[in-house]
Amino acid sequence: MKKIVFALLVMYSISSTAQDTQAVAETEPKIASVIIHKDPRIEVLVKKQSSINTATKKSSARTARGYRLLVINTNKRDEAIAAKTRIYTLFPELNPYMSYQSPYFRVKAGNFKTRDEAVRYQKVMNTMFPKGVFIINDIIEIKGEKDDSLE
Repeated sequence: MKKIVFALLVMYSISSTAQDTQAVAETEPKIASVIIHKDPRIEVLVKKQSSINTATKKSSARTARGYRLLVINTNKRDEAIAAKTRIYTLFPELNPYMSYQSPYFRVKAGNFKTRDEAVRYQKVMNTMFPKGVFIINDIIEIKGEKDDSLE
């Protein structure tokens, strides 16, 4: 019984097609090309967006190996926030970073390419943070050069 039903389904699927190829071939000539009507302004927009993407990628932050200053490592959130605020006010050119790894809050500052740059800030910051400021290896953010080709 199953074989008969299967055979009937196969025969039915073969005989039922979506198009009649003979009728289409007789009524239409054989054309092997497609005509696309495209607005020429689209190509201009694609090129402009490509240049914007390139400029954005160049100006966005990239990462590299460098040094940061570990200002505080505490399990008290309020102390970490106070240290971060103090860095913002006293050293606006440094970017403070606060991270939490249970149970400690760490506040790091700066993006230094060389250890000498970090040492200069460490000497100044040691007087303001009595527990000590330490230089650590870290992944830092490097700002790309500005590209004025978009203007």
